[in-house]
Amino acid sequence: MADGLNAEEVKAAYKAILEHQSVQQALEFIQEDHGNTVAEQIAITEIPAPPFKERQRAEDFQRRLQELGLENVEMDSEGNVYGIRRGSGQGPKIFVSAHLDTVFPEGTDTKVRKEGGILYAPGIGDDTRGLAELLAVVRTLNRANIETVGDIVFGGTVGEEGAGDLRGVKAFFAEHEDIDGFLSLDGPGFDHITYLGTGSFRYTVTYRGPGGHSFGDFGSPSAAHALGRAIAAIADLETPKEPKTTFSVGEVKGGTSVNAIAQEASMTVDLRSNDSAALEKLDKQFLAIVQKAAEAENEKWKDSRITVDIKRFGNRPPASQSADAPIVRIACAAVEAIGGTPALGAPSSTDANHPMSLGIPAVTIGLGGTFGGAHTLEEWHNPADGHLGIQKSLMTILGLVGVKNTSPALLK
Repeated sequence: MADGLNAEEVKAAYKAILEHQSVQQALEFIQEDHGNTVAEQIAITEIPAPPFKERQRAEDFQRRLQELGLENVEMDSEGNVYGIRRGSGQGPKIFVSAHLDTVFPEGTDTKVRKEGGILYAPGIGDDTRGLAELLAVVRTLNRANIETVGDIVFGGTVGEEGAGDLRGVKAFFAEHEDIDGFLSLDGPGFDHITYLGTGSFRYTVTYRGPGGHSFGDFGSPSAAHALGRAIAAIADLETPKEPKTTFSVGEVKGGTSVNAIAQEASMTVDLRSNDSAALEKLDKQFLAIVQKAAEAENEKWKDSRITVDIKRFGNRPPASQSADAPIVRIACAAVEAIGGTPALGAPSSTDANHPMSLGIPAVTIGLGGTFGGAHTLEEWHNPADGHLGIQKSLMTILGLVGVKNTSPALLK
């Protein structure tokens, strides 16, 4: 027994779902529809979606959702796009999404090329494949005329990558308090389930000082030297292996010339942990270091002109739930229903972090085919056996929301 959901209940529900004629037709259709899924994956990939500039792709995705007959398809003020497929109204309401944004800057060539059945392009997998699989699920539900018990909101979110700080999913849940469960379609491995969230704080730290000539003004404090003191101290931090807690100075900028005392120097810093207490502890240590570095540089030259500006631009909450939680067990049963073996993944940072931190059941489930080169210009995806990811997503959704006159919603 786990939170009111027992193994026999799950087993009986999936037996009934698999025996349903429309579901059998749906699973067959997904394989037959392979070409359409790949065509949409290519078409969406070739619409650039740089961080904070996802609108062109969002408008295209909005059109595709409308053409599939979803109700109330809209783009919200943050840029998310979503619509609803209503059930009988007697079950839970879930949100199923993939993220619209990629990590690649404006101007990146996203034209897809094919070689030996493999697709190559920046963003071809992460998360354009997720968008294509989501559309395939909706198309399948329509084709097989499957009526669900609960309601399903299907959509694309913005701001999942990098400095986006989950802004899309945060905005969605701020405006929708009636969502009972969340599925993110993202990441490699149709059998993969992420049910734990790695949290992170991200900062830009900027030191400023008087500057001057390296010889003529020697004795003035240097923003670059203050930054160096901070980096050295950060590098010496000790963090626990369990819960895994990490730090990294990602970018370093500053100075104007080899013979100038730097007026300004900055860094971006990433702090991560699978545990909120460990992350808060690391955060306090980090903030003390960057402040002390400014003080030390001023003290060195008996000055007070070095200042430090600290801006947090990322706050992804750590989140956890039991491996025995109903939504996790349902996702596992869905993998088993199509002949796979569930693989519960290590904590990661995905759109599921935010709803999970709110106490809303949430998991990120992997995609079909094989992947490589994520976040590089050489990213690739082999869609062979990609139908397995779509079938798994369909079965997860049907388990969560139930099939009318066939099986109850397992998500309470």
